[in-house]
Amino acid sequence: MDNYIVSARKYRPATFDHVIGQKALTTTLKNAIATGKLAHAYLFCGPRGVGKTTCARIFAKTINCLAPTDKGEACNQCESCRAFNENRSYNIHELDAASNNSVEDIRSLIEQVRIPPQVGKYKVFIIDEVHMLSAAAFNAFLKTLEEPPAHAIFILATTEKHKILPTILSRCQIYDFNRMEAGAIVEHLKHVADNEGYTYEEEALGVIAHKADGGMRDALSIFDQVASFTGGNISYKKVIEDLNVLDYDYYFSLTDSLLKTDIPAALLTLNEILSKGFEANHFIGGLASHFRDLLVSRDAVTLPLLEVADSIRQRYSKQAGRCKLPFLYKALKLCNNCDLNYRTSRNKRLLVEITLIEVAQASQDDGPGSGPGPAKKLSPLFNHAEKKESSAPAENKNSSPAAVRETVTATTRPARQQPDSGTARPVSSGPAYKKLQTISIRKKAETTTEEEHTQPPVSGASPENPVTANNEKAFEENELHYQWYRFAAALPKEKSAIAGRMKNMRPHLQAGWHIDVAIENDQVKIYMEEMAPEILAYLRKHLDNGKITLSFHVMEKQEQTRAYSRKEQLAAMLKKSPELVLLRKELELELT
Repeated sequence: MDNYIVSARKYRPATFDHVIGQKALTTTLKNAIATGKLAHAYLFCGPRGVGKTTCARIFAKTINCLAPTDKGEACNQCESCRAFNENRSYNIHELDAASNNSVEDIRSLIEQVRIPPQVGKYKVFIIDEVHMLSAAAFNAFLKTLEEPPAHAIFILATTEKHKILPTILSRCQIYDFNRMEAGAIVEHLKHVADNEGYTYEEEALGVIAHKADGGMRDALSIFDQVASFTGGNISYKKVIEDLNVLDYDYYFSLTDSLLKTDIPAALLTLNEILSKGFEANHFIGGLASHFRDLLVSRDAVTLPLLEVADSIRQRYSKQAGRCKLPFLYKALKLCNNCDLNYRTSRNKRLLVEITLIEVAQASQDDGPGSGPGPAKKLSPLFNHAEKKESSAPAENKNSSPAAVRETVTATTRPARQQPDSGTARPVSSGPAYKKLQTISIRKKAETTTEEEHTQPPVSGASPENPVTANNEKAFEENELHYQWYRFAAALPKEKSAIAGRMKNMRPHLQAGWHIDVAIENDQVKIYMEEMAPEILAYLRKHLDNGKITLSFHVMEKQEQTRAYSRKEQLAAMLKKSPELVLLRKELELELT
């Protein structure tokens, strides 16, 4: 029985023309050989399995060839080429720096450099995984690398260029090898399968190419594994079964369920995937990739970014036509957030399920046409409005959305008397406590209405607010503080700094429903005055008083509070509590 040779070794390229996916690099090397402009040191860097060591061997073989072809390739007929092909050449030395990384190993290499070649022109030293050399070994190698003998050429190969000393990098010509495209890997696997007499499905080879992640050696190793499992009949179903890869069908059917807002079907699909042993984080990563592929399938310009078989490409194109761009953007963001929070979540499955629910709601929020069938709307959990509220005056229905930031719950409080006034204000009729009313708060930039441009000035006499101009409901300062804090809490993240300052401010209610706010400095006052129309409209609406006015002033020194020391705090406590003074004397307590 002949010895079995794996495909990665059996189909290893022997010439530059057979190297796949590195056309620019091989052309540069061939031109350098043809013109005789050879450097004394080269650095080949890039991911694993993309041809670094293979190109180094072909390069070493070609420069020593006694009769190169017109295309710049080795002839494979001369003594030097035959010695190389039979692994008996003394002109090519390979050193594994991972296991020979000491100073003594480098000194032994330097001694071999001095010996000229017996056959051919050059002695080539290939040092693989050169980043594994110790710092002392690098330093011992520097002088020889910079000024080697005329017959010596060094080819360094590494997967981690950033770990190599800059003094080494400056002495080498650097060649960066790229990851191979899935299409190039599939074409090479077809060639191997035809030579071996295997039958295959192109979708199956596409799965192998994606699993290899741009490495040809990994792709050939996976190919051998799958060929053994399938007995030479490489089918799509057998490949995903052997490699434990999620089928495209799961993602397509799950996306259809999300577009229909069919949350039970989506959760059942997730349960089926988890029951087959797949991790939820791998699933959510695959779902994000699926939405990304749908996104690039919508535009002919980005279609080349979709590296799948033609039959799968058609399914992507068909489903992408039913997905609106806002839905895909929201779905990608939700999946990415789930992936980021997965590690820290205690209930990981619940996190993924909530993400699927949010994606389903994003599909129906996109409006009509986001999925098959009529658009659906989720029913509210509670009946927010009473019949009496449903017949409210039209002036309350036309409230400006620019005064608010996000959804908050407003509670109508019982009417109170106006402070600093001898007579009580009239109180509106109705129940003392009403049901919670959900108010939609939107960003100011989204909607600009006439009410925004007719906001009253910050201070002084205010023109009537068209929303609640006739309302003058009484409220107290604690209610003012409550609504002020809620407005600050509803601000978006980009205004978190000013929101924090607002939470520390204490607006004061003065006569005539005028609100005065003390500000720390002039810069903060500028920010607050810019937001004044929004704050004023918000307070008028939620306090149900259209007569409210607002002003700001920079606080004086006597208004500013300062941090008290522990002794000052104790003195203040003793002054307020005589009992504490007695307790301190009896227990002989002292402040340490």
